Amino acid sequence: TLTELAARAGLYPSTALRLAGSLIRFGYLARSAEGSYRLGPTPLRLGALYRAGYDLSEQVRPALARLVARTGETGGFYVREGDRRICLFREPSPRPIRLHIEEGAAMPLDRGASAHVLMAFSDGTLPVHAAVRAAGVAISIGQRDPEIAAVAAPVFGGDGRMLGALGISGPLLRLGAAEAEAMAPLVMDEARRLSRVLGA
Repeated sequence: TLTELAARAGLYPSTALRLAGSLIRFGYLARSAEGSYRLGPTPLRLGALYRAGYDLSEQVRPALARLVARTGETGGFYVREGDRRICLFREPSPRPIRLHIEEGAAMPLDRGASAHVLMAFSDGTLPVHAAVRAAGVAISIGQRDPEIAAVAAPVFGGDGRMLGALGISGPLLRLGAAEAEAMAPLVMDEARRLSRVLGA
């Protein structure tokens, strides 16, 4: 509702109403017949344009499907966007207890396996980044969330530039340190396979 929007944004209701009107006009918000607000179509269009700028879907989605089939955990492909990482593509685990991440979700770059990979193969200078470059893979146990573990490896394009991080994540009850170590070669193998498909 307008009252909720104003409260969450810390604005006067009159200011929130004026801004909401502008957002509706440009398609960022839509207003229902009852007067409540929801997202409009513009964010969806911008998300599609953003993803199209990478033109990777036809190659990445099959790689994620194979990785999930081999590991049983949720697969994701992340790209760096400034000081954040974006989940560009994901494939859910078939298991009922699984990690849920939306495509388009933004997360920090200072923790998590895919974050370490993205930093290591761009401008990361910390010891953890050097270790990831040497190993070609990153494992994180409870870094972003104390109940989640992840494994990620870099994906490169034809010009040798890193395109993103391919990885899996899942609950610690299934993906502990030993299991993550055992799955690291599977993640690396799929990342190398995808890199070859992309011309690396």
